Amino acid sequence: MTSDAGVLVLAATPIGDPRDAAPRLGAELETADVVAAEDTRRLRRLCADLGVTPTGAVLSYHEHNEASRTAELVERLRGGARVVVVTDAGMPSVSDPGYRLVDAAVAAGVRVTCVPGPSAVLMALAVSGLPVDRFCFEGFLPRKPGERARGLEALAGERRTMVFFEAPHRIDATLAAMADAFGPDRRAAVCRELTKTYEEVRRGGLAELAAWAAEGVRGEITVVVAGASPVVTTVEKALPGIQERVAAGERLKDVCADVAAATGLSKKQLYDAAVELRRLAR
Repeated sequence: MTSDAGVLVLAATPIGDPRDAAPRLGAELETADVVAAEDTRRLRRLCADLGVTPTGAVLSYHEHNEASRTAELVERLRGGARVVVVTDAGMPSVSDPGYRLVDAAVAAGVRVTCVPGPSAVLMALAVSGLPVDRFCFEGFLPRKPGERARGLEALAGERRTMVFFEAPHRIDATLAAMADAFGPDRRAAVCRELTKTYEEVRRGGLAELAAWAAEGVRGEITVVVAGASPVVTTVEKALPGIQERVAAGERLKDVCADVAAATGLSKKQLYDAAVELRRLAR
């Protein structure tokens, strides 16, 4: 770290209810040398809700000027400034501006920290009713139908619970595409307007949810989808495929780990059976 450099602070903002703001958020906004906001108008409303007034410079920092403004902010950080980044809702850099600046600040030897707070991803997981011990965040899917279908096809075997963001005017098409890729009965939850007055969580199979969304859905949306169920098979049925992949040049240990993850079978049992089969074939 550069000893005389400033600090970059990623500050989480409420995803709906301003009362969810972390106590530190107001102090950071009030005392920062620079506040870089995705939308300065929303920042003003947030500051009014929190009863604070920024004393430093307030700059816009969004997807259209992120590339050009990052260099300016890094120079201020190098000069010792405390720069606070806020987006419209949630944690900066998570499907929002911020990552580019974090990357540049780290490269410049600047300390990066954050003010933790509300997260649509974690809240949706918590209320979804789906397994939360392992999950992955996929953000927004591609807008074009073909690219979206290919992206979902690549996730069809994902065992972890998946979290997506989606716009209200695309949610029906996205849920229908998910039903095609994952199966109509795959469990999911559509979480709408979290922490707001009209908060709603719809749970059900993907086809059922797609039919519901076809009538029109409003608000900020987070979709949680159950991971794929383990493929039901036996060690004996899995061995020919393992042999084929090893013959093609893959390591037995890696293949057994891959098959175990995809089927739910024991990695050790697969490995031992493959070694024994190899021994008998000699």
